[in-house]
Amino acid sequence: MGLFDAFRRRRETAGARRDERKDDLAYLAAWIGAHRDVEAFVEPKTAVTGTTVVLVAHDGEWTRRRIAEPASARELGRRFAIPVYDVGLVGYPRRMRDYTARLARRRKQDAAE
Repeated sequence: MGLFDAFRRRRETAGARRDERKDDLAYLAAWIGAHRDVEAFVEPKTAVTGTTVVLVAHDGEWTRRRIAEPASARELGRRFAIPVYDVGLVGYPRRMRDYTARLARRRKQDAAE
């Protein structure tokens, strides 16, 4: 292993992260197009994960993906004319929690059958 091999690997990894972000943004755009009354909720960066955005549809169905920074979520909101909220300020919508609870009940019933 050469002296600069570690730096080279970091650059290659950073490039892969950029590609993942492109894929994540493409996924989010497709998800918005496939659902109605979508709202975005920005989750702050933590010690474990980077900044993420949660998209929540009218029925509570939701998805989460990484984003580069909160400004990326605001740009997504402008591009698709959806509201963008800060989770730390407003929390998650009730319909999202209800949707998740319905899924859990359904899985439990399916497992019991």
